[in-house]
Amino acid sequence: MKRPRRTEAPESTKELTSLALQACLVAKDASANLRDYIQNSSKMAMLAVKDCEKELDRLERRIDEQITSAITEVTESEARQLLACLKFIIDLERIGDLTWSVAKLLQKLPTRLQPKDARDLMDMTEVLEKMLERVHKGFASRDLDSATWVMRTDSEIDQACHAIFRRHLSSSDASTRDYSTNLLLMAQAIERAGDHTKNLGEELFHLVEGRSLRHEGKKSRTAAQ
Repeated sequence: MKRPRRTEAPESTKELTSLALQACLVAKDASANLRDYIQNSSKMAMLAVKDCEKELDRLERRIDEQITSAITEVTESEARQLLACLKFIIDLERIGDLTWSVAKLLQKLPTRLQPKDARDLMDMTEVLEKMLERVHKGFASRDLDSATWVMRTDSEIDQACHAIFRRHLSSSDASTRDYSTNLLLMAQAIERAGDHTKNLGEELFHLVEGRSLRHEGKKSRTAAQ
């Protein structure tokens, strides 16, 4: 006997989708607060980054606890949506960890950031924030343009990260070695957060199009972006 066709998703699917959307905004706030901490050395901003990391951990636990039972009562398209929620929260929780790791490294830095380094890190976090905002918009409205924009924009974070690496790896000043090492770790962490956000763009593309870019060649990826 066939199940009657549903006109809307089950409450469990709606709730898990809402939690994933909430997590997008929390990760976005983590990036915004990190930029504030880089710019102003505000203790409140640092604590806000920590709070975002804790909230993303909490949201990951909730989704992980609820998704197993939720996925047994859905259609194929709803199951794909739930799997997207699971993939989203895994990457978003990691973004929370990475932004908090940058805040901790910055707190331990023996001197203030050099102006050029601070500007590059702020540029990276600003792009990251915009990417997460577009991920949220794309997931809420199934917007393919947002997915492609996020995948394309990740290169801006990479470029800023490479600029920091070129500037500091070419320096032979031993007195700034500890500073440079910590700065490179911060830049690398933000760059990895960008990679996780790009993963979200690819997952959003998969959700909208029903096919994954990760299993396609470079030409297909370029065409999609």
